[in-house]
Amino acid sequence: MAITIIGSGAIGGVLGAYLVRAGEDIIFCDIAQDHVDKINQDGLTIEGPDETFTVKGIAFTPSQLIEKRKPLETVFLCVKAQHTEEALTPFLPHLTSTSQVVSLQNGLCERKISKLIGPERTIGCFVNFSADYLGPGKILYGGVASLYLGELDGSATARIEALKDKLQAWGPAQVTRNIWGYLWGKMSYAGLLYATALVDETMAAVVERHDLRDMLMELCSEILETADKEGITPLGFDDWEPALVYPRETRDSEKLDAQLAKLAERMAANKKTKSGIWRDLAVRKRETEVDAQLVPILEIGESHGVEMPLLSALVAAIKEIESGERKMSWQNLYELQKIYESLPRKAS
Repeated sequence: MAITIIGSGAIGGVLGAYLVRAGEDIIFCDIAQDHVDKINQDGLTIEGPDETFTVKGIAFTPSQLIEKRKPLETVFLCVKAQHTEEALTPFLPHLTSTSQVVSLQNGLCERKISKLIGPERTIGCFVNFSADYLGPGKILYGGVASLYLGELDGSATARIEALKDKLQAWGPAQVTRNIWGYLWGKMSYAGLLYATALVDETMAAVVERHDLRDMLMELCSEILETADKEGITPLGFDDWEPALVYPRETRDSEKLDAQLAKLAERMAANKKTKSGIWRDLAVRKRETEVDAQLVPILEIGESHGVEMPLLSALVAAIKEIESGERKMSWQNLYELQKIYESLPRKAS
């Protein structure tokens, strides 16, 4: 199985490096010419919590790979969510009837990919390990976490099992019959992560703030309510348990507090203590994936009549930080707290 990794940064670079080390046939593809050159000349280095290693790789820019005019068998699409269509479209003529594209991205990108190439050639994937692109040929890896593969229709297939077996070279990849449950579960978690990026602090420091906890859980509940309207039961992973957050009426504060303490401990122990969202805003000074991740949820929620005042305010605040109109500050979270305190269900 030849695998082409489109977007060889944080996620794609880590998975590709482990697969190369296991002897798999891997082609790296990335828009950054210096990253491509470094991989070809000196290899790709993964700096992880337990080991640092370098693999020799074969890498191309998209235009270089397209010029080869070779059909693509399996594609790992690992670009930012907002670049999904832009990154995949040039390769459409190189996909065959049996090609498969795996969305190793954050968000509900499978919806867009399946519209481009059909659900039969689209494979859903939930990936939660943390990693950061440090520079050409070098990636910081936070360590093994969760990765689930699944057909969009929930069926069990041989191709999913084959991919799972290949990915054991990285870690404990698993198969699920409910990939949408994991994807929506992560979107509820993404709401929390975006909130932590409103302040120049670690993720754990925000999650540990009990005075903001009810507001943060209501923010996540807005997303979970939207999933519920879509007929999806979000699933938990890596100490994030949506079922303890939503439905609101079944929430047990004691159990939820205990679970969030575990989550904060996991976050604090990770080599990457701040989110990729924070890094986009504070370090790279670039736009986040908010338009491709949270804005679609607002649109889906609106179609179901779900009121989402906290998510709407969060999106607006992130965009203002992107544009330089707003600074990272605890005050941003307390502005959300004021909105929460004004909500009818809070007042009641």
